[in-house]
Amino acid sequence: MKETMDLKPIPSTFQQFEKKFKALADEKRLHILHLVQKHQSVCVCDLAEVIDMPQSKLSYHLKQLLGAGFVKVEKKGTWNYYSINDVELNQILSPELCCLFRNEDKC
Repeated sequence: MKETMDLKPIPSTFQQFEKKFKALADEKRLHILHLVQKHQSVCVCDLAEVIDMPQSKLSYHLKQLLGAGFVKVEKKGTWNYYSINDVELNQILSPELCCLFRNEDKC
């Protein structure tokens, strides 16, 4: 008798990964991740100057990265400072790609 396997997908897991891959599927967000990694902790106001993007648009991209878990945010006074969430990136990215968003000593 043929053994049947329960291959019923778990929608919440798929939705979680869809959000993560959508966040990574944008060149601007990849550039933002790279800049955040280089500066380790960076404010939106500083990123806006470096990436030449309006703060409102940059905040939208950071919100996508935050929602996917790829960046962490820490409030300092009136500003939010973003840093890389290494744990999340390590779970998703290959070692080669991780090196674009991690410090060299971690590669």
